[in-house]
Amino acid sequence: MIEAPIPVVKVRMPPRETLLPALERVLYGGMIGEGEEVYALEREFATQFDLPNALAVSSGTAALHLAFLVCGVGPGDDVITTAMTAEPTNTTILQVGARPVFADVEPDTGNLDPDAVARAITPATKAICLVHYAGYPADLRAMREIADHHGIALIEDCAHALGASNAGTAIGTVGDAAIFSFQAIKHMTTADGGMLTLKDPDALDKARRLRWFGLSKGVPRTEVDIETAGFKYNMNNVTAAIGRQQLLTIDEGIARHTDNGRYFDQAFDAVTGVQPARVRKDSSPSYWLYTLLCDDSHRVEQALIAAGVTASKLHRPNHLHSVFAPYATPMPGLAAFYTRLLHLPCGWWVSDQDRERIVSIVADAVK
Repeated sequence: MIEAPIPVVKVRMPPRETLLPALERVLYGGMIGEGEEVYALEREFATQFDLPNALAVSSGTAALHLAFLVCGVGPGDDVITTAMTAEPTNTTILQVGARPVFADVEPDTGNLDPDAVARAITPATKAICLVHYAGYPADLRAMREIADHHGIALIEDCAHALGASNAGTAIGTVGDAAIFSFQAIKHMTTADGGMLTLKDPDALDKARRLRWFGLSKGVPRTEVDIETAGFKYNMNNVTAAIGRQQLLTIDEGIARHTDNGRYFDQAFDAVTGVQPARVRKDSSPSYWLYTLLCDDSHRVEQALIAAGVTASKLHRPNHLHSVFAPYATPMPGLAAFYTRLLHLPCGWWVSDQDRERIVSIVADAVK
């Protein structure tokens, strides 16, 4: 019997004995669109992860689109961003009519380099969009100082980093806006969905109206006035019900990612030819993906795949896509990071035996 490969990412669902009754209650309760289930998820998510002013939406990308709009980003503006991310981070910048300005990343983390960000600031800069890549927190203190000094918005893309923290505070609380993804393979999924959080509670009403065509919910349609065209970005009660059940066990799921990540950090630190991605001293990653830097990443990847362990670089640097070619610029830090990059499985499905075997395979491959 051939064992199934250990995947890099995997869908995590709540126990069926609790999830299915919750879904049945919503599906046959007469209200499957946006309603109390969604609003309960917003409150519970914000409380559980110590986040401000949460708004549930249809995807993490929708949340990011709203974040840009609420922060005033529009046509003619520049947004300093990273090319080392999933593409929606930057296609959304184009969607609002702004220009992505790619700043270089730290070669040992893949996160935006604060010095590179500072150099990229111009009078046209409206916001900084940072990604906590693979669940490793970026240098938020430095980014906040840069944003405040220049009077621009700081937006945190926390799609990879649910449950991570920086300097003892939750990821998503330092930026003017932050987004989380509940897409299928993230730490927590609602099948698809996302959450927008905003530091300024006064901005929440605007975001809420943009979520629903520009309309205010709870007011008769004959009595409302659309001042700004919005979108159909609402979450529905069915996906929210999944999310509420996820919250009951998400801490233990994230804890397993973290435990495996820390195990790998210690184990790979002793292996010549590879290097764990650097973890900032004041941060606690949530290790959505384990990031290993290898002198010969191709050789290590092939050894793992041959042994039934899925490993890959997962993302393509965005500036290599044709749509972003006009914004490409030399980024030696990113080039160094991507050359050495290899993502390994480290989620809740990776057992103690699995992680020991993964370390052994990597060690043998670099001998």
